[in-house]
Amino acid sequence: MSLRLFAAISIPDFVAERLTPLMRGVPGAKWRPRENLHLTLRFFGEVPEPVADEIDGELSAISGAPFDLTIKGAGAFGGADPHALWMGVAANEPLNKLAAACERAARRAGLKPEPHKFTPHVTMAYLNGAVLDRVHAFQTRLGLFEAPTFRVERFGLYSSFTRKSAPSLYRLEAEYPLLG
Repeated sequence: MSLRLFAAISIPDFVAERLTPLMRGVPGAKWRPRENLHLTLRFFGEVPEPVADEIDGELSAISGAPFDLTIKGAGAFGGADPHALWMGVAANEPLNKLAAACERAARRAGLKPEPHKFTPHVTMAYLNGAVLDRVHAFQTRLGLFEAPTFRVERFGLYSSFTRKSAPSLYRLEAEYPLLG
């Protein structure tokens, strides 16, 4: 059996309560449900269970101190043909170090290097035929948005299950504290 896995930081309720009202104004957007809001550190993809166990072992060895994180700004992936709307993150060196540690863990577990540069974000919607003007309006409207800062004291290993007529279901498989 295989699992579709990713490492991520969950978004606390008090921040999600500020994000969910922003999910409007872009026809063709499939807005993410509250329970799917997270900040991906490393997507591992579909892996067999023995590799999943190796990933878990490698992630559990990551050490780092808790740090503060602020969701800030908005953007879209895909340029002239956008496919996702996101909220960004204020510059954060501890977050970058944690993501790099997750990348090293993936490589030690035998996975190929992530081909994309780490761009910290919270995916708000996937787009299907969205009008470019409305995407730009979303980015402009939320370009100066800033959510309350929150403390990151742990990150998790999540599995993802796709469903035909509903958003993917994410399940926390393991949690790793940042103890300093």
